[in-house]
Amino acid sequence: VPDFAGGTRLGETLQAFLDRWGRRGVARRAVVTVFSDGWERGDTGLLGEQLAHLRRLAHAVFWVNPHAGRAGYAPVQSGIVAALPHIDRLLAGHTLATLERLLREIADA
Repeated sequence: VPDFAGGTRLGETLQAFLDRWGRRGVARRAVVTVFSDGWERGDTGLLGEQLAHLRRLAHAVFWVNPHAGRAGYAPVQSGIVAALPHIDRLLAGHTLATLERLLREIADA
């Protein structure tokens, strides 16, 4: 795996998704959930732009971070900093209970 333990390129990935599927309505009025720790290797400006585009299409955008439930966690990673203005919720995702909370958030969205 070329990027193992090296961060993600979510901006590029979201751009590819939106270019291919965005106009077809796949994300329209959807509750979109991103699972990431926010360690972005790609262009964080692009990530912010693509999340803004996605947010305009989607009903809600949730970001699930496996570190967010830890004591002392602060969202300072470049990817999450770029994402925060464009997401509806930042949720923890480190236990079964936090994933159950995600399901409740999706149901209530």
